[in-house]
This record gives sequence, structure tokens and C-alpha cells, in this order.
Amino acid sequence: MASLKYYDVILRPVLTEKSMNSMVEKKYTFLVHPDANKSQIKEAVEKMFDGVKVAKVNTVNQDGKTKRRGMTYGKTAKTKKAYVQLTADSADIQLFEGL
Repeated sequence: MASLKYYDVILRPVLTEKSMNSMVEKKYTFLVHPDANKSQIKEAVEKMFDGVKVAKVNTVNQDGKTKRRGMTYGKTAKTKKAYVQLTADSADIQLFEGL
């Protein structure tokens, strides 16, 4: 596969109650490309959002679930989540201005 550009790494933010509560502590959750590594994720977040400095990145690989329709079995797509911790002096990521 060709090398990933920074705009291909982050697919979308994860919008759950737990992830919204962790935004107070400057921890953000993103769905990322399955082939992206931690340094690529850090670079992508710092380039996409102005004034943001990343302290650390934790990643979680999730296998696809087995689904069945009749007698046919299949799997859903595997995903990768990234938990991004910002530094204390970093600007916040303005995902939700009106919330």
C-alpha cells in the first residue's frame, strides 16, 4: 500500500458519552486508518488542528465481529481507535463549537 498522508490517517472522531467526558481532560478519541502508527497519528492531529501539541497517543485494534445471515457467515470491517492526550499548554480541538 502507498504511504499514508496526514489527511488519510484520521477518519472521524468517536462521539460517545465517555469520549465527550474525557474531552475536559484534553483526551480525544478518533477512528483512524488501520495501518497508521502512533507517530503518524500524532503528526496528523498536529497538522489538522491549529495550536495543538500531542503529549501521547494510545491505540486499540478491534477485530471485526462475526455476523450471520441465514447460513452464510461473514465479518464486519476491523477498526482502529486512537486516544490522543494533549499537553497542558495546548489549545483545545474545536470539534463541537455549539455544544
